[in-house]
Amino acid sequence: MADSLKLMLKSKGYETDAVYDGETGEEYAMLNVYDLIILDVMLPRKDGCQVARALRKRKNTVPILMLTAKSDIEDKVQGLNSGADYYLTKPFDARELLACVNSLLRRQGTQVNELVFGNTRLDLETAVLSCGDNDIRLSAREFDVMRILMVSGEKHISKESLLTKVWGYDSNAVENHVEAYVSFLRKKLINIGSNVRIEAVRRLGYHLECDKLC
Repeated sequence: MADSLKLMLKSKGYETDAVYDGETGEEYAMLNVYDLIILDVMLPRKDGCQVARALRKRKNTVPILMLTAKSDIEDKVQGLNSGADYYLTKPFDARELLACVNSLLRRQGTQVNELVFGNTRLDLETAVLSCGDNDIRLSAREFDVMRILMVSGEKHISKESLLTKVWGYDSNAVENHVEAYVSFLRKKLINIGSNVRIEAVRRLGYHLECDKLC
């Protein structure tokens, strides 16, 4: 069903990612790069209600549309109390789901179009990385890697996670690809005079640091 929903939403012009268990879904959601989360209650490893509660506990305010085969009032109440914004019971009509998606997105209002870390900014519309009067446009892959790093900030993100999020599940890319793009970004950060550094920690992955107090 996740793949079917992804194809339907893409056909309507939405950019989508699909994951297949609650733990991975929570990890993706905490990147804070999504305008909406469609969350199934019945998920392996961590159910939808647990994921919603974890996101709200960590102050993630992205709208959540919860899907479930359970139609009892108690189940709906549990889903809404977990932090969902709307509750849709299976089976549902595609038009109903799209109406819910549009309604929840309208509530979002003005969207953030820039990420900032240290003295460095990443424009999410133009893929331009800038520091003061200096700027440089990133390639599509560089932009995706830098965006994820800036959202994660000082929190470690593994090479495996970057591979999956930037290159996709079915890609033949390997960890050397991640290392190469991190190297490209390090050089570009230096070129624009950024005080941001991409640090690598063995077995943990990458995180950002500042040369001066951020």
